[in-house]
Amino acid sequence: MILSLDQGTTSSRAILFDQEAGMVAQGQYDIKQSFPRPGWVEHDPEQIWESQLAAARDAIQASSVAPADISAIGITNQRETALIWDRKTGEPVYPAIVWQDRRTAPQCEEIKRQGLAREIAGKTGLVVDAYFSATKLAWILDHVEGSRARAERGELLAGTVDTWLIWKLTGGAVHATDVTNASRTMLYNLHERIWDDQLIQELNIPRAMLPEVRMSGGDFGIADSRWFGAEIPIRSVLGDQQAALFGHTCLEAGSAKNTYGTGCFILMNTGTEAVTSKHGLLTTVAWGMGDELYYALEGSVFVAGAAVQWLHEGLGLIDGPADSEQKAAEVEDSEGVVVVPAFTGLGAPYWDMYARGAVFGLTRGTTAGHLVRATLEALAFQSRDVIGAMEKDAGMPLTGLRVDGGAVRNDLLMQFQADILGSTVTRTTYAETTALGAALLAGLTSGIWSREQLESFNKAERDFEPRMDGEEREQRYNVWKDAVERTMGWEKHEARH
Repeated sequence: MILSLDQGTTSSRAILFDQEAGMVAQGQYDIKQSFPRPGWVEHDPEQIWESQLAAARDAIQASSVAPADISAIGITNQRETALIWDRKTGEPVYPAIVWQDRRTAPQCEEIKRQGLAREIAGKTGLVVDAYFSATKLAWILDHVEGSRARAERGELLAGTVDTWLIWKLTGGAVHATDVTNASRTMLYNLHERIWDDQLIQELNIPRAMLPEVRMSGGDFGIADSRWFGAEIPIRSVLGDQQAALFGHTCLEAGSAKNTYGTGCFILMNTGTEAVTSKHGLLTTVAWGMGDELYYALEGSVFVAGAAVQWLHEGLGLIDGPADSEQKAAEVEDSEGVVVVPAFTGLGAPYWDMYARGAVFGLTRGTTAGHLVRATLEALAFQSRDVIGAMEKDAGMPLTGLRVDGGAVRNDLLMQFQADILGSTVTRTTYAETTALGAALLAGLTSGIWSREQLESFNKAERDFEPRMDGEEREQRYNVWKDAVERTMGWEKHEARH
């Protein structure tokens, strides 16, 4: 048995997997998000720990499995969320600052003004943004009285959610993180595989408080027997999107996954080479095994499921997201209607914060069905934008796209995604891909499974093969790009009037 701990932004979940990677039992608890000021998002570190522990105990109890029969624990976590706590007492000095929190945006602007953005991108693969952990840690040190002096004396420890869970599970014996979480801090040098001295100095974060960086598939100590009634080794740690990539068994360079949620998270495995993006994508560690690091390119679509929500809540064109497929199927195609859902600007590869949403190609014959269909198609077009940028950056073609998330139940959308990519889209049997990824890596590290076996675990539930001919595909995509171009800089244009 493998126990997978999946600590997310809104809940803590634990799933027990058997030797065939089948789900045996699970436990789950919601966690509370606090919004003390506009743009601020916090979690209670003790609630993160207690909810995760309770979920794990529930899963074990529901399975009737003896704790001694659990071979290993795998951990996957919300990335970039940052915490600082007392080395002796374990008491957090401040709430966890969540990845969505924007309070350090001014500090990030200052870093850019100092001309450090290019250096940070070259070393870490990241853009300077409040999203990442480093400025959150610096903010706590600057705003909690006495904490910087305490950190310099070695009295405080820092980390992301994985580090906090490892430290709690091992009773304070292990203060470590894995390479995927380290690569999201803005402090980790991808090429030298160490915390970067210059960046630590520039951001004024005492080295003594940072965790040891270990391979994702490796030894993270032993969970103390007081938690589960037996000592259980911790054998894998992965950030959530990397865990999903592993759970989809995207183990070869060129393989990619897309998680369709409120937005889309797309990761492409680029093998053992850290590819520097020329299209505004992030270079990140996919995972580390043995002494080898595997890398990925990551890109996000800001608005995916949120556009379908808009059809329901904003326009009242559908009864709910599940109704979108049926409504779109009322028409044969979108009849030239193009929806660009740039509600909050455009992400990769355009990066235009002044773009705004628009609908093009309306005629007197346009119906609700055409609008719904065009909105679904926009999800696929935006995903192609990101994947096209990845192919150019990596210098390798997409070998196939594996998909998960709420929208993948929509067959019409998945077929159009395959058509517009000209590539197979595989919907897999597992919905809980992040938890599965952590379990698979823990099992591989523990010698329970071979790499070959992993491929057989998260099987295809359905493959969508492209049916559209190449000429039509490129023609449709060119119309999309033309529409996107017309939305760019719209807010600036509005300001001029």
